[in-house]
Amino acid sequence: MTTPLVAVAHGSRDPRSAGTIHALMDVVRSTRPDLDVRTAFLDLSAPRLGDVLSAVHGDGHEEAVVVPLLLGRAFHARVDVPSAIAETQQRHPRLRVHTAEVLGPDRRLAEAAWHRLSQAGADPCDPELGVVLAGAGSSHGPANQLVADVAARWQAGTPWAGVIAAFAAAADPDVPAAVAALRARGARRFAVGSWFLAPGLLPDRIIDQAHEQTGDPLIAAPMADDPGVADLVLQRYTGALAAATHPTQYSRAQ
Repeated sequence: MTTPLVAVAHGSRDPRSAGTIHALMDVVRSTRPDLDVRTAFLDLSAPRLGDVLSAVHGDGHEEAVVVPLLLGRAFHARVDVPSAIAETQQRHPRLRVHTAEVLGPDRRLAEAAWHRLSQAGADPCDPELGVVLAGAGSSHGPANQLVADVAARWQAGTPWAGVIAAFAAAADPDVPAAVAALRARGARRFAVGSWFLAPGLLPDRIIDQAHEQTGDPLIAAPMADDPGVADLVLQRYTGALAAATHPTQYSRAQ
């Protein structure tokens, strides 16, 4: 039996969120039909990570790889995922669980966000376009900096009036502040890039604020079922499995 890949997302009360995560995992399955791929959530959606790992154990597997569908190493990656795994291993001490790296940072995320923005109609040659690259926001500074770094690269590579990272909560700037800064740089048209995997409360907050501030901005869809993101999920899985099987060799290869 192949070692199951258990992808774990945050979860949301918005059913669109879980649907988008399941669509991403369908892309993963289509890429690796030989692989046992399962989907779990930390909160607000079912099934929960502990329940999925218990099912893996009940199906006779001795190990699993958990791939956190998280864009950075903020609270959920540093606390929630390890806690859920530890609780499961207390119930099933013979189940070996290997935790993969979170998805970010990685160029494929930036490429997926760019692709979604292009699909929304953003003109890469428009000098009067102001782009808000919108993320959830975190009290963990490095997670916010990942978004700001992508915005800076987009700014450097286009003639746009500006690209500014903005956040739905817990970090500055918010969307109104970002739009004001873009207007000061000469932006007359606006677009919102998505540093989100799936729809939900926070992306909707960003969209509402963008409409309030700009009228009719271009809105990029979340990244989740982009083929590059699916490829990244599989790479995180194979990397964690290689590190567990040959830790010394894998460390040298990195």
